[in-house]
Amino acid sequence: MIDARDERRKEYTGRINRVMDYITMYLAGDLSLRTLARVANFSPYHFHRLFRGMVGETVNGFIRRVRVEGAASKLLGNPTLSITRVATDCGFASPSSFAREFRAFFGMSATEFRAGGFHAWSKNRQTKSKSSQLLGNAGKDSGGTSAYTEAGTQPEQRRQTMKMTVEVKEMPELFVAYVRHIGPYNQIPKAIERIMKWAGPRGLVRFPQTQILGVYHDDPEITEVSKLRSSACITVPKGTKVDGEVGTMTIPGGRFAVAHCEIDADEYGAAWDKLMGEWLPESGYQPDDRLCYEIYLNDPTTNPQRKHIVDICEPVKPL
Repeated sequence: MIDARDERRKEYTGRINRVMDYITMYLAGDLSLRTLARVANFSPYHFHRLFRGMVGETVNGFIRRVRVEGAASKLLGNPTLSITRVATDCGFASPSSFAREFRAFFGMSATEFRAGGFHAWSKNRQTKSKSSQLLGNAGKDSGGTSAYTEAGTQPEQRRQTMKMTVEVKEMPELFVAYVRHIGPYNQIPKAIERIMKWAGPRGLVRFPQTQILGVYHDDPEITEVSKLRSSACITVPKGTKVDGEVGTMTIPGGRFAVAHCEIDADEYGAAWDKLMGEWLPESGYQPDDRLCYEIYLNDPTTNPQRKHIVDICEPVKPL
């Protein structure tokens, strides 16, 4: 029996997801309350309160956070890009407004952050996060499946023995249906279950043509764990109708570093660390601003060693 209240909540969730996607895509564009309310198909009068109630942040607070976190990622991933260009690309009205916002968020200037201050800030943030988790998980079992966990949380020795081959190649544009997950990246399997339950009865699961992906929208080194956005996706034909919490988006193609891995369920973080921390710095490439994602290539329950076979896809451009 269909729960009408659950269906209505999914519809609201889908509309708010579209707004968050729009903000991320058009950081330097028109992000007025009227425009965003139109994207959500809510009246401007009610939209702000609905967004805050469902996301836990005001619209302006979300925009400011995504802008400054996006700027931080650009500073680290594009060392030759000027700070002024970073500010402009992320939608700041002036270098001075960017400087104020950045210092208020990170406690240092963009120059200090890029020169090495990030490492101290990140270590302090992770220490606070782990302390909060220990307090919140006292007496609880914290087990579960992992997927792209926070960098630095996996033992270094796992990276040394991991099976991984990396190839730089052109990847096609992908049209996908998705369910959004907000929170720790290692909980995205729950969202994958939801998108599969939606796609199956609609005849959209057609292996081997169908691909299952996990798309990551935030940098786990910068964004607070509870606010990380990821999308559980399934490739679908263009024009596929969606409803409720299910949305559609296009994942841009282009040049990617594709790391083919055979890993245990708790080694996703170590695999990303190996690609980003070992292979990338010696490759002659740097990260691009397109979406990064994982393509899941097998059902681990059918693998003799329960291995996860996955392609980690990181967009790149020449250094």
